[in-house]
This record gives sequence, structure tokens and C-alpha cells, in this order.
Amino acid sequence: MTEILFYHLQHQPLERVLPTLLHKSLERGWNVVVEVPGEERLQALDDHLWTYSDDGFLPHGTDKEPDAADQPVLLTVGEGRPNGAQIRFLVAGAALPADPSGYERVVLVFDGNDEEALARARSDWKTAKDAGLAATYWQQDEDGRWQKRA
Repeated sequence: MTEILFYHLQHQPLERVLPTLLHKSLERGWNVVVEVPGEERLQALDDHLWTYSDDGFLPHGTDKEPDAADQPVLLTVGEGRPNGAQIRFLVAGAALPADPSGYERVVLVFDGNDEEALARARSDWKTAKDAGLAATYWQQDEDGRWQKRA
């Protein structure tokens, strides 16, 4: 059964947290798709993943590239997963997929300091629970570590 994980950001921004989560997914041998709600956000995230660290970069591409199916991490504004991803990250307000059953995990990352994002996450939590999906809720502590809350 697909796990739905809700990651509540409070003390660190998405740009700091997401690369670590993506690296951990790659260490598990998973291909990843990251869905954002718009082209502008996709471009900003694409640029960030190439430059976020002085020590290296995160190998990735976008679904517009001809080699999208070969990318270990694929950024998209759509619902597809041409790289056969086992895990899907939903960021910046991207919606839960209508049918998440093809994934090992779906991870919804939301900004706890944004009331609109919080309301959307609560609605998605209710949707997931009402559908009988295995959903867990994780919240950042002051040191940026994840604590399971539900």
C-alpha cells in the first residue's frame, strides 16, 4: 500500500529541506518525481538543485527534456512520471494525485507558516484518511529533525 507522508516545514525552507529528502530517496534506489504547481516554480527549483551546495549537485532534469525517462529526479508541473518514479514529492501546493497507488510513497511538503498551505494540507490529510490511505504526519523540530506526530 502506498504511504502518504505529510512533511510540515516550520524552521527551514523547502529549498534547504528538499535536497536532503531527494538524496535519501536516491540512496534507497528510488527514482523520484517532484511536482510543483507552475512553470516559474519549476524553473526556480531546477536552478536551485544545480547550485544549492558548493560540494556538488543533485542529478535531475525536467519532464520537458528529451531524456526525461532517464532522470533519477524529475521535476514536473504535471501528473506523469516518465522516469517510473517510486516516490512523488508534492511541493508548493501541488495536489495529491487522484490515484497514488503506483507509488511506494507520496510526500506532501508544506510550509507551516503559510495559512493557505496549512489549510490545503489539512484538506489533503482528510482526503487521504477518508480514502483509507496510510497517512503519517511529520513536523520539524527546532533543529530541523523530523518528528512523527500522527
